[in-house]
Amino acid sequence: MIKKEYKYSELTSKIIGAAMEVHSILGNGFQELIYQRALAEEFKLRKINFEREPTMKIYYKHTNIGERRVDFLVEKIISVEIKALIKLEDVHLAQAINYLEAYNLEIGLLINFGAKSLEFKRFENKKYKSS
Repeated sequence: MIKKEYKYSELTSKIIGAAMEVHSILGNGFQELIYQRALAEEFKLRKINFEREPTMKIYYKHTNIGERRVDFLVEKIISVEIKALIKLEDVHLAQAINYLEAYNLEIGLLINFGAKSLEFKRFENKKYKSS
């Protein structure tokens, strides 16, 4: 699962592995909050450093217009948005990309626990600005 050509591939593989463990134990059919709590516990067990639902200010032309929360910020470099849906739609993909851009992070994951098999998508922020 680790692809050297992908930035942070080792860490994203650990995150996906933790999600697979949660899905293998719980299966599908629970609300998103249950998976979020279980994934937080699995991250702790695997010693993956994370923040759960960190608040991020959203700006429009340098004006703060509100706040958003991504489900997890892992190692301060990867956003992880989780869903518990039968099927992912384009709007969910757009939301995950918006979080990447709002947080100015390079890499994000969208993980869906609601399908029979765990679904995940890896994203790269095309608008990323290094500090």
